[in-house]
Amino acid sequence: MTRVLARADDRRNIMRNRLIGAAAVAAASAIVLSGCSGDDAGSAEDVDFTAAPSGTLAAWGFENADDVGTARLDFAAEQMPDVEVQLDATAFDSQKFTTRIASGDVPDVVQMDRRYVTQYAAQGLIMPLDSCYDAREVDADDRWYESVVDDVRYDDQVWGAPQFYQPPAIILNKRVMDAAGVTAAEIDTSQPDVLLGAIEKMYVASGGVPTRLGFDPVSTGQSALWILGSGGQLTDDDGVPTLDDPSNLAGMELLQRINDAQGGFAQVKSFTDAFDTFGDANQYVTDQVGAQVNAQWYPNVLSPYIDEIDIEAVPFRDSEGEPFSVSGGQAFVIPMNAKNPAAACAWVTELTSPEAWNAAGEARAETRASDGGANTGLFTGSPEPDRSIREQWVTPSGDAGFDQVVATYYDVVDYGSSFGSSPAGQDIQNELNNAVTAALLGDKTAEEALADAQGAAMRAYDNATANG
Repeated sequence: MTRVLARADDRRNIMRNRLIGAAAVAAASAIVLSGCSGDDAGSAEDVDFTAAPSGTLAAWGFENADDVGTARLDFAAEQMPDVEVQLDATAFDSQKFTTRIASGDVPDVVQMDRRYVTQYAAQGLIMPLDSCYDAREVDADDRWYESVVDDVRYDDQVWGAPQFYQPPAIILNKRVMDAAGVTAAEIDTSQPDVLLGAIEKMYVASGGVPTRLGFDPVSTGQSALWILGSGGQLTDDDGVPTLDDPSNLAGMELLQRINDAQGGFAQVKSFTDAFDTFGDANQYVTDQVGAQVNAQWYPNVLSPYIDEIDIEAVPFRDSEGEPFSVSGGQAFVIPMNAKNPAAACAWVTELTSPEAWNAAGEARAETRASDGGANTGLFTGSPEPDRSIREQWVTPSGDAGFDQVVATYYDVVDYGSSFGSSPAGQDIQNELNNAVTAALLGDKTAEEALADAQGAAMRAYDNATANG
């Protein structure tokens, strides 16, 4: 498979933040009207998903095959010998997607960030997959974590085949903490005063410029984590944006306090932007942080440096003190008017099957045996393969602290929460980040920033649902 398929979240949870332009939306609206008429493959109701998969299948949104992805591709190919898969190895692009649909250049399968899925469902550009799952005897609620499948559930239907869920947690730098007299129990996001006290003990500056952060909250990259974990909500039950809900202020205010305790957001952001995050001089090797929010993939980056770091981890905790995470990741979708939807259905269910993931787990174990790295497991988005891969292939690294980090991520994966399925999902994330940035820089009050973000998100919502 592709590196996007196997490691899309491995890029610091950076989502593809491209807004759909007015021209693309108009083009999409035109194809919605024709797509609902039953031309070509038509809607999911017109497709015999029980048909034996055969013919050519065009898939788009894939990049740079790696061991995990290749193993899953090979497994699916073995199960579907009569299908020729043609992979387009270019990255998914939201504007290109709507343009391709409008022009009739329709792939059979597209891989995208899960935040886009409901948007295209509301526009009528992709098929609901409930009939596909029935035909393939897949129970979506059994195959995936509840929070993961909820990311692609809309209007009482499931619109994608999810993959990957790499939860966030807080990786601690024990060297820095021990020197400052800080314990792991003090890095508790449910107790702001205790957390701020620990931050102040570890924070170091020179001439007002940070040289060490007590805690990097990753304010914009993890903004939804802080808002939701503090009791906020990004959407209502119908997917309508709720960025201006008063409950969202608590997370904004906590981020403000954390940044202000370390010289302010501008100083913190400038300092963290200079981190050698993926390199030999990363922030844990060089003791530039006492603690930092990180997604599950980051221990893979740190594993070559086990002898140079001293780390542990604690969960991010919600306002009630319970472990909390959010379920970002990707999904496969089948566009409306796909030419080979039956084969597409079979392919995406094979790629996300426990057997495919176990093949991927074995491939990753072979890679780690070859390169000598620590095996941190695979966080697939599905509980059964997560457990199986951990039991079979995640072995002690020889470093107790590093192994405790891996175990912490496995512990928090069960505490996932959906971002909220919305036709404006990607726009909500973008606008939330804009609001957090504006408020932390002092350009707007938190209330003003969230109100402006709500206005922009509602415009996107109205555009996405205009033909619904």
